[in-house]
Amino acid sequence: MIKQHVFVWDPTPSNSSAVYNYLVKKVNERDLGESIEVYRSTYIGLTSGTPIIRILPKNIIYTKFEQEDLGEIFESIVSDEVVDRFICEYDAKLAPVSERDKQSKQFKIVLRNVGYLDPESIEEYISRGGYKALEKAIFEMDPDRVIKEIKDSGLRGRGGGGFSTGLKWELTRKEPGAEKFVICNADEGDPGAYMDRAVLEGDPHTIVEGMAIGAYAVGCKEGFIYVRAEYPLAIERLEKAISDAKKYGLLGDNILGSEFSFNLELRWGAGAFVCGEETALMASIEGKRGNPKPRPPFPSQSGLWKKPSFINNVETWANIPPIVEKGSGWFSSIGVGRSKGTKVFAVTGKVKDPGLIEVPMGTTFREIVYDLCGGILDNKKFKAVQTGGPSGGVIPEKFIDMSVDYETLMSIGSMMGSGGLIVMDQSDCMVDVNKFYLQFSVDESCGKCAPCRIGGKQLLDLISKITDGKGDKKDIQKIKNISNAMQKASLCALGQTTPNPVLSAMHYFEEEYMEHISDKKCRTGKCSNLVQYMIIPEKCIGCTACALKCPVKCISGEKKKPHIIDQKFCIKCGECFNACKFNAIVRG
Repeated sequence: MIKQHVFVWDPTPSNSSAVYNYLVKKVNERDLGESIEVYRSTYIGLTSGTPIIRILPKNIIYTKFEQEDLGEIFESIVSDEVVDRFICEYDAKLAPVSERDKQSKQFKIVLRNVGYLDPESIEEYISRGGYKALEKAIFEMDPDRVIKEIKDSGLRGRGGGGFSTGLKWELTRKEPGAEKFVICNADEGDPGAYMDRAVLEGDPHTIVEGMAIGAYAVGCKEGFIYVRAEYPLAIERLEKAISDAKKYGLLGDNILGSEFSFNLELRWGAGAFVCGEETALMASIEGKRGNPKPRPPFPSQSGLWKKPSFINNVETWANIPPIVEKGSGWFSSIGVGRSKGTKVFAVTGKVKDPGLIEVPMGTTFREIVYDLCGGILDNKKFKAVQTGGPSGGVIPEKFIDMSVDYETLMSIGSMMGSGGLIVMDQSDCMVDVNKFYLQFSVDESCGKCAPCRIGGKQLLDLISKITDGKGDKKDIQKIKNISNAMQKASLCALGQTTPNPVLSAMHYFEEEYMEHISDKKCRTGKCSNLVQYMIIPEKCIGCTACALKCPVKCISGEKKKPHIIDQKFCIKCGECFNACKFNAIVRG
């Protein structure tokens, strides 16, 4: 019997997953370890409010089952049968894709192994072609040839900046000095983003291999992975991957019997968003406070411990082994214009099937939202997407068929960012969304430079003033002036990009801003100070549904007679509006 690999995705913390624990217990009780292996997985392709099970090699995916169904599912695994009623209807989107798949529209390079191998087994990684690229680089290519291959591929940094990866390597290699450092930025901090986490937990060896290739090309003997402390499973699996790579002679002295030596260490991030900025990250690795530094000098000139250093993020590193193995021509044939290859997106928000996807550059938002993620939740109307997290911009419906690539996004006031993509519908208030992102950026500012420290707080105060119904038309120009100052004078990208969501929303949703300012009205009801709920007596039948739902008991009236809302005590939560089935309550 072929060994079956069972991957469990569970929205509960992995160490408390009832599904994972149950399946492991049953395998142990029946002594089936030789034929069934169960793994914790943080990526299966889609996410859900309930657990998901994937069974390989048949790629059977189960969803929407209850705890009491696990016995039946386990017996089906043992007997190599299928329980049809739990089969995932979206399994076509989750199948492994090594080449372009017209049905799923995905093209998996970064996620080629995630969810399809035991992330704690170096043997499985090697069996799927792992470390072949490192071997090829060391024995068939000199360092300059490796760098040229990366440059010719057109790979650009996937952390948000979009700078040429090969050029960054080349600049670092040309710097004098024998001691240089290579770094992986795994300090993923954008709201709603978990792209890096999926790779670190699902395919840690691809990062080890990619960094070893980069170290060989640039001339580094030591590297660091700076990973969030909030990712304990990623840390656990990275530590094992590094340890196993050393045992197999793929890290350490004289790798694969060559003259090339390279060691890799982990450093834990302390939860500061600003440490995603490269100079702040290096300061943190050195044991200092994670504050950004002015540039120049750039890290390629004076980085970690004042030595030439180069940093790439997780997704960038995951692209390196397949580029070296298959060639730059293969990679550059994917994508559009100067945006080559694929991009991983964590799609969240108002979509029916949120999850992690990987698509060729040039894919449209319509394809992402409707073809891959099932459309808008509850069949509501699409309003906008936010790319680039707190540093990006909002993109309205008129751009839904736009090519998603670096240049196009920049041309409309947004940015690619690291890959968080939040979908919004007509119930979302753009002013309130701006307030959320500004609050995040203000909280995460290191406070070192005045434009970011003071400007961000001023922007937040002005937006809060508008959502409270106290805004003035003059506030619009104040917001623009402060934003301009922050963009020009802030020390690092956090302050420079903090105004982006506000400026793009004011540009594309100006009428919504003016409603808040001039009409003192929020069309979505999200800004509670601008909302008033009223009962229309002619439509109210006195069913009492609204009164029963009201948390502060401010609705009164007799049964079968019109009710009244006491505005003095109404907290504007909207529970009455949602409870009424007769359209007797209006939001004004």
